[in-house]
Amino acid sequence: MGNLEEPLTVDTGTGKCGANSTRCFQFRAPPEYAAHLRDGGFELLNQANNHGYDYGPKGYRNTQAALEKYDLAHTGAPDQITVVDVEGVKIAVAGFSSYVWSNSLVDIDAAREVVEKATTKADVVVVQVHMGGEGSDKTRVRPGTEMFLGENRGDPIKFSHAMIDAGADLIVGHGPHVLRGMEFYRGRLIAYSLGNFAGGGNSLSNNGRLGWGGVLKVSLKPDGSFAGGSFTSTYMNSIGKPTMDPDDRGLGLVRQLTRLDFPKSGARFDDEGRITEG
Repeated sequence: MGNLEEPLTVDTGTGKCGANSTRCFQFRAPPEYAAHLRDGGFELLNQANNHGYDYGPKGYRNTQAALEKYDLAHTGAPDQITVVDVEGVKIAVAGFSSYVWSNSLVDIDAAREVVEKATTKADVVVVQVHMGGEGSDKTRVRPGTEMFLGENRGDPIKFSHAMIDAGADLIVGHGPHVLRGMEFYRGRLIAYSLGNFAGGGNSLSNNGRLGWGGVLKVSLKPDGSFAGGSFTSTYMNSIGKPTMDPDDRGLGLVRQLTRLDFPKSGARFDDEGRITEG
């Protein structure tokens, strides 16, 4: 699964940026690009992020239709709990962000209700969440609410812990556009941000840490408990294409940040990127 941070739509005539905007960004890709996501191995995409509504409600619906045309599941709309079957185990995935077109990141009581409902629909519950400030200097995770351009981007630690208390088995974070550390809470893994994976054109900067990302693989038992995982470093090349990183810069950064931010609860990574609970 992945976080789809742009609509797949034709121009709907409704963009979020004004004609004279200088600090506003709106993105879209042709609907048929959903085929590339399918061919790349994705099966489920999250729309709960700050660009999901760049072309309004019609663009949002067009994105869902494009994904469905290529047999891709989607999640992130308010009260949407997407259930998929993985090797006979039912997995519920719900997407959260701080915007009205998604399940709420900032209303933790409402978010808790979504997760509790998801536990009644599936064996395992996975949360995708667009949380935290943005930028090359936003690699650290600390207690408290994070703001960006006047927007409440949630309290990542409080939110993640509350969702696990409500029944979530894995938290996959994104939003800062840089990698962040990982921790275990009550035996469940929290990846606070997986950085940037792909972004063509002018959609994402690949300058320094902004170009680093990774593929997180997690194995869970049917009861949701952690059974193993790994992190593989990637980087965006000059045209924004995800590329394997032989220097493992992402892994090195995640390991460093995890030690700094979660000295007691942090995940452990061996030299191959395999993840174990500390």
